[in-house]
Amino acid sequence: MLDAVLRLSGELVRDGHATLPSADGLLALRGVIDVAERVANPEDDAARQRDVLAGLVEAVERLVASRADEGRQLASVLNGRLDEIERLVDLAERDPSRDVETIRARLARQVAELTGAAGGLDPIRLHAEAALIATRADIREELDRLTAHIHAARDLLAQEGPVGRRLDFLAQEFNRESNTVCSKSNAASLTAIGLQLKVVVDQLREQVQNIE
Repeated sequence: MLDAVLRLSGELVRDGHATLPSADGLLALRGVIDVAERVANPEDDAARQRDVLAGLVEAVERLVASRADEGRQLASVLNGRLDEIERLVDLAERDPSRDVETIRARLARQVAELTGAAGGLDPIRLHAEAALIATRADIREELDRLTAHIHAARDLLAQEGPVGRRLDFLAQEFNRESNTVCSKSNAASLTAIGLQLKVVVDQLREQVQNIE
């Protein structure tokens, strides 16, 4: 088609009846360029759909596997933090500074240093004061609640499904109890345990933010 048009155009130009046609004009002529429409093939379309679906399923499976692996690693880290909290709670349980007799002896030394007369102290009054101090500084309830929170957190980590919000609530409870342990402490050893507890609880809270 294009050859015929060019030949005819050349003859007309030689005879002085026309000028050379432009490239746009030639391409615009019907039949110069044939555009063949693709004939739909149901089998090809079905094959493409199967390929796309298979790729999508594979991508989803990889994502799920990746999230599951990430969840297992995070659960392992959190269980490690809970182990450390449990260890510190046990140390606080056994700390000798919580014993009434230890408090009485410390109180007697402090009073003796102030009065310079250790032998003149009323032992009954001294024991009563020591018992009162021990009661006010008792962290039995805090330690019991910390232990309960540890068990609850481990139960949540063993569950399937979203547990992030409930773990976040427990992390706040851990923080509250550790603050109370520090505020009630009447000895350097117990204060040190309470401060270590706060550090581990803060680490736990940070990790919990990564859980759905």
